[in-house]
Amino acid sequence: MDNKIKISVRSLVEYVYKSGSIETGFRSAVPLSEGTRIHQRIQKLYGEEDQKEVYLHTVLTFNHLDFQLEGRCDGLFIRNEEHIIDEIKSVSLPLSEIDEFAYPVHWAQAKCYAFMYAKDHNLPDMTVQLTYVQSKTDEVKRFQQSYSLRELEEFILYLLESYFPYADWKIQHQQALTKSIQELAFPFPAYRNGQRRFAGAVYKTIAEGKNLFANAPTGIGKTISTLFPALKAIGEGHIQRIIYATAKTITRQAAEGAIAMMGDDGLNLKSVTITAKDKICFKEETNCQKDNCEFANGYYDRINQAVLDLLKNENMISRTAIEQYAKKHKVCPFEFSLDAAYAADAIIGDYNYIFDPRVSLKRLLEEEKKKTALLIDEAHNLVDRGREMYSSSLEKSAFLQLSRSFKGKDEGIQKSAKQVNGIFIALKKKCGENQEIAEKNPPEELFEILEEFVQYSENYLGQNRNNTEEELLEVFFAAQNFIRIGKLYDDRFVTYIQKERNDLIIKLFCLDPSSLLHKARKGYKSAIFFSATLMPLNYYLDMLCFQEEDFIVSVPSPFSKDQAKVYIQPLSTRYRDREGSIEPIVRTIKSMLKGQKGNYLIFFPSYQYMEIVYGRFLDEEMPVHAIIQKTGMDEREREEFLDAFQPNASGTLLGFAVMGGIFSEGIDLQGDRLNGVFVVGVGLPQIGFERDMMKAYFQQQGKNGYDYAYTYPGMNKVLQAGGRLIRSENDTGMIVLMDDRYLQAKYQTLLPDEWKDSILLRS
Repeated sequence: MDNKIKISVRSLVEYVYKSGSIETGFRSAVPLSEGTRIHQRIQKLYGEEDQKEVYLHTVLTFNHLDFQLEGRCDGLFIRNEEHIIDEIKSVSLPLSEIDEFAYPVHWAQAKCYAFMYAKDHNLPDMTVQLTYVQSKTDEVKRFQQSYSLRELEEFILYLLESYFPYADWKIQHQQALTKSIQELAFPFPAYRNGQRRFAGAVYKTIAEGKNLFANAPTGIGKTISTLFPALKAIGEGHIQRIIYATAKTITRQAAEGAIAMMGDDGLNLKSVTITAKDKICFKEETNCQKDNCEFANGYYDRINQAVLDLLKNENMISRTAIEQYAKKHKVCPFEFSLDAAYAADAIIGDYNYIFDPRVSLKRLLEEEKKKTALLIDEAHNLVDRGREMYSSSLEKSAFLQLSRSFKGKDEGIQKSAKQVNGIFIALKKKCGENQEIAEKNPPEELFEILEEFVQYSENYLGQNRNNTEEELLEVFFAAQNFIRIGKLYDDRFVTYIQKERNDLIIKLFCLDPSSLLHKARKGYKSAIFFSATLMPLNYYLDMLCFQEEDFIVSVPSPFSKDQAKVYIQPLSTRYRDREGSIEPIVRTIKSMLKGQKGNYLIFFPSYQYMEIVYGRFLDEEMPVHAIIQKTGMDEREREEFLDAFQPNASGTLLGFAVMGGIFSEGIDLQGDRLNGVFVVGVGLPQIGFERDMMKAYFQQQGKNGYDYAYTYPGMNKVLQAGGRLIRSENDTGMIVLMDDRYLQAKYQTLLPDEWKDSILLRS
């Protein structure tokens, strides 16, 4: 049995001192790039003989485990024969609020480095220095403490004693995991056509530390075809963890189901599903202050025991398991899921935990990223989601209200909010008669005042932690995000101002998120982008930042063309012609469903269009039961909608739904649960200011701006909607494409091969 465990100083210290973790111990963490700049500035002040970024390591035995401890200290220098370890911390707090022992975690990290150096150089004592730098003012404050080698060794043994129960479990689990993966067989009797090729490409990509872009059609078994080879890569030591990222709850459930199925076959894997905070919070109103929530109060005193209990007793750590153990140990379920995720072999969650600068898994160290593979499901969704993540907006009304409500309450907040409102007033005048204006340059003056507003708000919130200031908190976080996105601003962004009734909105709009998506995934061992509709491939390779060394695989459909009959009804559904299209659409539905039993879906490009046709269809009093998707449906309503699609139907059911909505992707109505799909239009996004700016931007880049902004995103919705029909080898049915543009060569090339032998309908 291998009893060696390799751990960084940072990981060890963060485990023991979670309440003041190195990156999140302050109310406002300094961005990594800013922290790096500050570190480098301080290090430039070192003397010629002083050392910086010194790698240190040692081996210590505690009980039956050998700990290989390593890390890199910021500075090491000698003053009058006194050896000094320097640890630099950049902070956003005023330095007046930081006293010598405000953050024991920082002393702990520096003392570890001091011990390793003293032990290696046989020194009887060491001096530890903490250098705090205020990120806005560059003001510096230093503290020093001296320790004997014996004191340092006793401190390290205390850390190892605290960490030992988790380390002991980790070693035993790693051995059981590796053995179970090596013995794991593919969980189906045989591979489908093309499935082995796809799975092989995933394994090769991860083993070689590359990235893969895979167009793998519906029915190939994409979830198992990525998870199984990724797990085999863990078993062979190529990686230690996988993160399965997706845009929708239903695809997360598919990943959970695949892991559970392999668990039944003996897989000993710890997987954690992360659920959004607002969904999993136990309180009616999410307020994470310890005085307002018993699950937040004392969280760090209980969390290590809670995580260890969970990991020792559960493999499939779903939302249900998280909630059960969170109540047992009285800890916040959302933070608990994150802490458990850092210890897990597989993490299942939304794209934002990888790509969103606000909520990404920031505690995943660079060394851990190098041992982690990303599995990006339904990757076509990442383009627009990325655009949302890297855009940010502010509303004038919010700052006007704050300037009023904080008058006489906090002069700094009141004054800075009023200044922000003043900038909005100037921008409104600049708009003149226009509803929207766009500018290439970022609003530098606004950033400066927002920085002040954030600082005043931070100070106020820190001094009034017992008071709920929801109004301030909401604007504070919005301003923080605006500043954060502003630091990413380049020629791929545009600033636009929009009048909305009595309000004014300013937005930093990311026209092209490709480079930022690429930057967010850098550092991970491998990324697998896969979708049934990564079409047209060149568009998605461009928008997801394909690199020359990356791999591409395109797998043909495993199903026969004969399983789906495809019809084209050549009518115009363009916005100007929609009123005239209603009767032909209703006639086509009546004609295609006449005498038919079964379940059908009809997809529309907008709710308004859908509701008009739905109302007209009901006037026909056909022997068809019609149901309709509503806006803002909760989980129960969604389940009721889908439960209506039952096999062996005695009558006819027609579900009205919206393209790009909750029922056009990810749902799996196999066999007789779905017998046909109607698609109205070509899915084009509504023409508008943002899409037209995207069109102009891509046109300037030498690309077809209209296709990038409208055609390709629209047709992807069509492919997803039509893809609901054939989900297995036994599925059959019809697809009716209702628009005359499907007869045009451009749109024909965007259809899958199995849809191209279509039958033309006549009105």
